Amino acid sequence: MTGIPKWTNVGGFTLIEVLIVLTLVVVLSSMGMVQYQNSVQRSREAVLKTDLFRMRDAIDQYYADKNKYPQALQDLVSEKYLRDIPADPMTQSADTWQAVPAEPDPNNPTAEPGVYDVKSGTDRTALDGSRYADWD
Repeated sequence: MTGIPKWTNVGGFTLIEVLIVLTLVVVLSSMGMVQYQNSVQRSREAVLKTDLFRMRDAIDQYYADKNKYPQALQDLVSEKYLRDIPADPMTQSADTWQAVPAEPDPNNPTAEPGVYDVKSGTDRTALDGSRYADWD
């Protein structure tokens, strides 16, 4: 009997215990990834709201100073109302902003209307279900 090892006193984990632990780790890491992705999306939405507010404020200041709307968003930069046109956080490009033209002036029909508002150039949907391009 001296050549036969005694296996009953050996400690360790069973295959079932290891699988349960691995399943818990996968479930918890999946939940963490979803939370991380949502937090990144919420931060992009916050940046978009701030960028829209600042560009709209610059358009209003331009109109208050010059009594006309800028012909393009780049006019806000050249006239020093903005340092630079920010990149749309949803498209990662400064060229995708959608400029909303102003209504023609009935007192001066020959004047070009200019940029009245700006909107995001993406067609994606926000976490609250609204479209980014429709944000006011």
